[in-house]
Amino acid sequence: MKQYYKRHFLDRYDGWRVRKVDAVYAAIPFFMRTRNDSQNLYEELFPIDEIEAFIRKHREEMPELSIMHVIIAAIIRMISQKPYTNRFVVWNKIYARNHINLSLMIKRKLSNEETSVKPDFEPDATLQDVVKIMSECVNENIQEGANNSTDSTTRLLAKLPSFVMRTITWILFKLDNIGKLPKGLHKTSPWHCSAFLTNLGSLGIGPIYHHLYEFGTCSMFCAMGNKIKKNVLNDDGTVSVKKFIGLKFVLDERICDGKYYAQSFKVLRKYLKNPELLMTPPEEIVVDDGVGRPLYT
Repeated sequence: MKQYYKRHFLDRYDGWRVRKVDAVYAAIPFFMRTRNDSQNLYEELFPIDEIEAFIRKHREEMPELSIMHVIIAAIIRMISQKPYTNRFVVWNKIYARNHINLSLMIKRKLSNEETSVKPDFEPDATLQDVVKIMSECVNENIQEGANNSTDSTTRLLAKLPSFVMRTITWILFKLDNIGKLPKGLHKTSPWHCSAFLTNLGSLGIGPIYHHLYEFGTCSMFCAMGNKIKKNVLNDDGTVSVKKFIGLKFVLDERICDGKYYAQSFKVLRKYLKNPELLMTPPEEIVVDDGVGRPLYT
């Protein structure tokens, strides 16, 4: 059964105000005011031989299944079990996001023009759900001539004179600070999301540390690299060649402490190591307890 917090006057429409935090974390956003000032970098190589075997096993029932789908499903599952990773900081205040969505950049088939998509996911989403949602979203936007709300808004803003654009962006920043950004723009914006993902493996290069954005609410950027082979020392002393994919994360350290982040990435590692676990919903959805109010169902 889904649990939630009733909206309080201190909340935003996209998140609940977090008030139950250590004194240090209540103060940090006032000293580390920007995401660029608060970025932590994390990198890990994940073995993918088991993931590729899993994909081959389930190719018939999920023809479009890819490593990217498994990574997305694992991140969603991590957020469902470690909800502090779905927090964000705006105007020196910490909020618990009341939804899960991921932004991705995709290229259209013929023109190679880039566009962004931002699908929404339920916290109990399975891998099958992720593949279905992602396939529908990508297929809808990858065709030439497809025109989503992000494209329309960007084209409109690009036509404005510079002095008008500066004024509008200043107003948008201020409205976002107080939680009054128009919902239509919030839905359009790729920078208001649980996490931003980029697949650099499709370009044949390794992952990069991509900066976070000052506009919006994104506290996590994940870059996925190409497949590489490495020699691995086995327990019996022999050496074997295994395939890996590198993931690099840029994280806002103001939303939770290092121990919580470490525990969260252990959860991510668990699901990437055994993607079969993603085929069924989690036994429990953990709700952010930092809001400090009674839960409702």
